[in-house]
Amino acid sequence: MERSGSVNADPGPPSDTNGRFTQWRNWAGFWFLGLCNNFAYVVMLSAAHDILVKQESRNTTASNFETLGLQVGNGSNSSRYDCNPVSTAAVLLADILPTLVLKLFAPFVIHKMPYGVRVLLCIVMASSSFLLVSFSSSVLMSIIGVIFASFSSGLGELSFLSLSVFFTRDVLEGWGSGTGGAGVSGALLYSGLTQAGLSARVTLLIMLVVPFFMFISYFFLLVPPSLLPQWRSRETEYAVVGSEDRRQLMDESEEEEEQERSTIVERTTGPLTITEKLHVIKGLLRFILPLGLVYLAEYFINQGLMELLYFPNFSLSHAEQYRWYQTLYQLGVLLSRSSLCCLKIRKIWVLSLLQVLNAVILFVAVLYQFLPSAWLVFVIVLYEGLLGGAAYVNTFYFISKEIKDRHREFAMAASSVGDSLGIALAGAFSFPVHRYFCDL
Repeated sequence: MERSGSVNADPGPPSDTNGRFTQWRNWAGFWFLGLCNNFAYVVMLSAAHDILVKQESRNTTASNFETLGLQVGNGSNSSRYDCNPVSTAAVLLADILPTLVLKLFAPFVIHKMPYGVRVLLCIVMASSSFLLVSFSSSVLMSIIGVIFASFSSGLGELSFLSLSVFFTRDVLEGWGSGTGGAGVSGALLYSGLTQAGLSARVTLLIMLVVPFFMFISYFFLLVPPSLLPQWRSRETEYAVVGSEDRRQLMDESEEEEEQERSTIVERTTGPLTITEKLHVIKGLLRFILPLGLVYLAEYFINQGLMELLYFPNFSLSHAEQYRWYQTLYQLGVLLSRSSLCCLKIRKIWVLSLLQVLNAVILFVAVLYQFLPSAWLVFVIVLYEGLLGGAAYVNTFYFISKEIKDRHREFAMAASSVGDSLGIALAGAFSFPVHRYFCDL
């Protein structure tokens, strides 16, 4: 017998129409949760920039922007790379560091907060980020809005990945596809609304529907299992689950009863100790390190090299070339994060090596400028997105498959630090690279 608990498994053929409908609702719920969770973070990058540009024209505070690493305008130097005075890596660090700090420490204490409370906190913080940036009257207020979006995204990612262990494993495909879709849809929707004539402020206020959809997806679309600690902490859950399950098991066959008892014994030995958690993290390094390396190489390309891959004789302007690089990258991420139903890749380190190879090729291309056209870069960047998305979704799929039940919920949350750590390191490495090339 398969139970709706933290023992997630690959979905088998549903026994009836109701089972299929429940499975579909959970998949769709995680798809929308992935979309909504990353949406505010994606939109904030463009929206905060637009708001800051408006503030610069009104308040003449460009020096403050440079101090905070948020360069605005189109200031470029005489370098052959048509550089901006401050690398886009500065913006990346401002956005990723709050998420990184949260992911480093939250997995050790987050079990004390029920899932329902976590989701409500994500919704409040995402809504606050839209409101703060849309009504900002200072640079600091805009920065606080971006930080709120970063915390909301980080808390949501580690919470929803942990939540997935209470459902069948196919919800990870929905989550991965939704997070991939956030990059494309967020950028396109924001650009479309502003191109249609709406101000950045009005566009951001319209985006308040996204936290509302997160609320609907979690509390009304998902079909939560009975063991989900919705409004009580894990300590309370450990105290009551044994008696509840034993009553349920009294009506089962002896074979099923024995199997269920063995699972309950494993699950009801109390919350993990710090020693156990550190031991789990040690075992997770084989997943975290390859994922981190993929994202290190990936965002070194995105934030350190993409803006330097400029082809002056191409039909698109520098800004348009960069925009297409980002769009094609996000498209590749969406496609590969949606591929779990078709292809599963266990050897994440192979994806890491291929991504590092991409970074080396493009670094040499920037240094010697031997690539003939932006069309070739378009193909490489799409391929880069495919590798990154595949690494992400397969990492968490195999963690959910290979880590034993008692450790799985903590493992999913703790492993989410891998991509953020790689992105933060990429931002730090991109600064000297950007400075070197712009001084040529």
